[in-house]
Amino acid sequence: MRTVSAPFNLGQALGEAVALHRGGHLREAERIYARVLKAAPDHFDALNLLGGIKVQQGQFGEAQRLFAAAVKANPAIAAGWNNLGQAQHALKRAADALRSFDKARALAPDDVDILYQHANALISLNRHREALAELQTVLARKPQHFEAHLNSGLAQAALGFSERALADFDAALALVPAHPVAHFNRGVVLIKLRRYAEAVAANERAIAAAPDYVAAWLNRGMALAQLRRFEEAILSYGEVLTRRKDNVDAHFNRALALLTIGDFRRGFEDYEWRWARTGAPAQKNRGRRLWLGDYSLSGKTILLHAEQGFGDTIQFARYAPLVAAQGAKVVLEVQPELKSLLSRLDGVTAVVARGEAPPPFDVHCPLGSLPLALKTELPTVPAQIPYVLADEARLQKWSARIEKLPPPRISLAWAGNPVHDNDRNRSIALSTLAPLLAMPGSFIGIQRELRGDEAAQLAAQPRLTHVGGELADFNDTAAVLSLCDLLITVDTAPAHLAGAMGRPVWVLVPFAPDWRWMLDGEITPWYPSARVFRQSALADWNAVIARAAAALQEQLKGSS
Repeated sequence: MRTVSAPFNLGQALGEAVALHRGGHLREAERIYARVLKAAPDHFDALNLLGGIKVQQGQFGEAQRLFAAAVKANPAIAAGWNNLGQAQHALKRAADALRSFDKARALAPDDVDILYQHANALISLNRHREALAELQTVLARKPQHFEAHLNSGLAQAALGFSERALADFDAALALVPAHPVAHFNRGVVLIKLRRYAEAVAANERAIAAAPDYVAAWLNRGMALAQLRRFEEAILSYGEVLTRRKDNVDAHFNRALALLTIGDFRRGFEDYEWRWARTGAPAQKNRGRRLWLGDYSLSGKTILLHAEQGFGDTIQFARYAPLVAAQGAKVVLEVQPELKSLLSRLDGVTAVVARGEAPPPFDVHCPLGSLPLALKTELPTVPAQIPYVLADEARLQKWSARIEKLPPPRISLAWAGNPVHDNDRNRSIALSTLAPLLAMPGSFIGIQRELRGDEAAQLAAQPRLTHVGGELADFNDTAAVLSLCDLLITVDTAPAHLAGAMGRPVWVLVPFAPDWRWMLDGEITPWYPSARVFRQSALADWNAVIARAAAALQEQLKGSS
């Protein structure tokens, strides 16, 4: 006698699946949801709940398919659109997610959680101001909403409101004290505020909560470097590389730390990772073999090409004669502003500006890779100074104007490129130079870009002749520096130019110096004519200027 199967009860099966789902038995629940959908393919609840399981399993693509089917089956339920939006957001389809959240909000305009998700999508679309307004609404109605505090902090930080961001992260941590992401983002903001010791502590709390938090190890190292604790920073970057050996930013930042403490061998090896670091410009495919000192150059033409800033190009151009001495014809590609100046460099067959077609070449090497290729160590830094010379025609152009000024003639540069990563630490305000401007002599401003009310300040300084706006290129700058007795400058391209020319230059460097100025002392192996004046405390430029003014006074006494 045949046994007749009991009819499939959708409601009962769905109830069993929901119970299993709530109990964490995802596979069993998934099987029953699948049976329900086999019997009723457009069953909203089964589609929606099975999509939730896929989210829990990290299968966001499948979850999106199920949620999309659910809202197609019943487009009048806000939760379906909300779930679809979250799956799309997880798949980095923020614009699609925003449209789904818009539909959810239209159905449930008072739902705070949907508004929170909508704000998240706005953050992903870099619409931070709108997101912030929505998150503030969420927090007004649910002050204990941890994620809203956290994301409000992210929006505030993106808008440049660092102190407000810090307050949001603190509010989030008051609710969940050991949350690693909140501690990490608090550390990010503290770095922006130059509160580096607190940033170290914040990242250490993130690491205590999540020991494999790679980004926290990295930012801890960066904060330590700003405190001149380079050995500890190197260890912190090592923790990153233990977990992710190909982490580009850890290799690059470790390179900077190693170079600063004088470990050039390991430092220049890690420096090769600079090409892929966060924010690095895309490099042109040269279509020829890279040379890193690993084979003979005899009879070959090599293209040496600039890759970073003006100062880097001037610094590393010293290697061109050494490459030529290995039997190569050297073609040098540099920024247009440097082409004429470096055309007189020894050992160079041709100089082309970036963007111009170079003559045929066999191999290439970026300028910043030459110290590695030629195995530069601290005692063997090539310093055949001068290797850059002023142009005679430009000297004639400037001599009458500069030489009529009463000696000593001191040129000044107080700021670098404002978009430089470290500009806030290395550049100073013109007004900070007041103690120097009180010294006897004539001052010549070679600052090309002025900020704020600096034009008015310059007009009020009768002994400061500003020529920065008249410098057409670095040939003009070189001529002016040749006609002056001294350059006093922050860490920017004119410092390298004066050093390469063998002109006296005093370089004012921040508490955590760029690697080429080394960690301690008043000298750098790269430029024998340079004297380094260092901050002894973070952001304390007044003490640096006071020391420079005192040194200048002593020098003037000696001259008289």
